[in-house]
Amino acid sequence: MWSLTRLSPHERFCVRLYRRSPLFWSLLWLSAVLQWPVSSWGACDEPPVQRVNWLGCDKQGVDLQGADLRNAVLTQVNFSDAKLAGARLSGADLGRATLNHADLSGASLFGARLVAATLEQARLGGANLTGARLDRAVLKQADLSAADLSQTRLYQAELNDADLSGAKLARANLTQVNLTNAKLAGADLSEAVFNRAVLENAVLSNAKLYRTRLDGANLLMVDFTGADLTEATLAEARIDGARFNDAKLDSTIWTDRRRCRPGSVGECQ
Repeated sequence: MWSLTRLSPHERFCVRLYRRSPLFWSLLWLSAVLQWPVSSWGACDEPPVQRVNWLGCDKQGVDLQGADLRNAVLTQVNFSDAKLAGARLSGADLGRATLNHADLSGASLFGARLVAATLEQARLGGANLTGARLDRAVLKQADLSAADLSQTRLYQAELNDADLSGAKLARANLTQVNLTNAKLAGADLSEAVFNRAVLENAVLSNAKLYRTRLDGANLLMVDFTGADLTEATLAEARIDGARFNDAKLDSTIWTDRRRCRPGSVGECQ
């Protein structure tokens, strides 16, 4: 900063007046920011450890199999094609992260935050996502077979053509989720919420839907063969072309809000 003693009285007056203006402080702040080291914006070169801050870093194709990234800040990170099989990501923040084609099979994502994350064709077979938040996440054609998604939040998530065969989604919130052409054969959907969800042409054969809520859902052409819909609710759901062969409809609330008789199988009696 220059010295005021070298200036004339008139010049000193002008400088003092300028310093009082918002423009002066804005320029001073900008000057300080431009002198900050790049490392203060992100720690992209930091090793993969708990609570690491990789905000906005490019980690495309990185090999982090079995890495411990619990409670890490991974917001907006590019993990496309990354190898994260068996990684520990419990409590990590992956909001708006890109994980297309990433391998997360067997990874632990307990309580992780993946809001608005993109995981197209990602591999999450056998992963633990209990209590995770995946609101508005994109998981088109993702492999979630045998994954544990109990009590997860998947509000308005995109799961078109996803494979959730044998997955656990008990008490999960899937309100307005898109599961068109998805595979949920043998999945546990007990007490899950699918209100106004789209499951058109999905496969739910032998799935467990005990007390599952499907109010107002699009169930066109869904395969419920052998599924257990005991005490499930389908009020105002669209079921044209849906197949209920050998499905248990014990005390199920049907589309017209009537309760099916106990012991009903294949059709609501």
